[in-house]
Amino acid sequence: MKVAMLDPSLFTGRYDDSLCAAIAEAGAQVTLLGRPMRDTDAIRPQGYRYEPHFFRASEALRRGIGEGRAFRLIKAAEYGLACAVGDIAPMRSADIVHVQWMPLAPADAMLLRRLKRRGVALVHTVHNAEAYHDDAGVQGRGYRALLDMFDALIVHGDTTLAALVGQGVDEARIHVTPHPPMRLAAASAEELAAVPMPARPRLLFFGTIRPYKGVDLLIEACIALWRTGLDFELALAGKPFMDVAPMVEGVAGAGFADRLVTDFGFLTEPRLDAHMARADIIAFPYRQIDSSGAFLSALHHGKAMVTSDAGMFGLLPEGVAARAQAGNAAALGEALLPLIESAAIRREAGARARAYGETMGSWKDMGLATIGIYKTVLAGRA
Repeated sequence: MKVAMLDPSLFTGRYDDSLCAAIAEAGAQVTLLGRPMRDTDAIRPQGYRYEPHFFRASEALRRGIGEGRAFRLIKAAEYGLACAVGDIAPMRSADIVHVQWMPLAPADAMLLRRLKRRGVALVHTVHNAEAYHDDAGVQGRGYRALLDMFDALIVHGDTTLAALVGQGVDEARIHVTPHPPMRLAAASAEELAAVPMPARPRLLFFGTIRPYKGVDLLIEACIALWRTGLDFELALAGKPFMDVAPMVEGVAGAGFADRLVTDFGFLTEPRLDAHMARADIIAFPYRQIDSSGAFLSALHHGKAMVTSDAGMFGLLPEGVAARAQAGNAAALGEALLPLIESAAIRREAGARARAYGETMGSWKDMGLATIGIYKTVLAGRA
């Protein structure tokens, strides 16, 4: 069985790499089609092939022009042209085209129509029922209509399943495969040295910084706790996709600039792993989410977790994470309070998080389940 896995922007490289390796181990011939890899990527194909099929021109210009408006416009134009008239031979020759992420729904519609006209079997993993959450804009415009073009949809939990059914998607086309834990590339001694040692208990937010992830709520909760006299620090590590200056200035204006550690930008997996190693508590204050790869990549560190109750977080077994109502900064502060105050509580919470990760499924299971879905799709088409 030949599988073409698509993640044009390489939006979730660690997930793609883990899944492609697992599917290949289960016997499929897999090619992952993405953009040219950057220094921050840590993909090392095991048993499958990687092809930098998308965004070759814009990525070549990226170092020279940066990632501002001009780069984004060039990137969108290049992708639109590729979807409309570009080479689809690597996809046409596959038995299954499995789409992980669709970076620009109006362009993706053109690509999917071309593939459907040629009889290609199409599968899509719906990581979030609402594409890009509140950040969708033109990227997600028309995303719901694209779902009807796929032979099968894969989701990682009942939250996404229910959301899709509520949107009118036929439940018979939806397959649930639990998301296994992931491990980022391990931090080197140099990466660990580049992340300052905590001067006090450290609370970490890591990953891309977007409005739906609630970093503003986390900062509001931290300022309120600092004002009560609690002694801890907050680290923000990742690439902002929003203006973070007002939040940073808000911390400084409140008189707590010395409590804030920032490491903004596209960070390598080892750098993010180093931040997790240095942290005492890891926060996921998301306003919205279906499933979180970041959360699943942090479990093995055995750190205390605090989350909102959105999506998968609301379904976690009791004790795996301290939970707060999504969108509620005061509730988030209350959830954080005992973790900040007590090293013993942090240790116990971290042990529960690690133990939970060890009970979850493996990528081998995920690979076998995904192959099973492919076979069902192909049998149905036959």
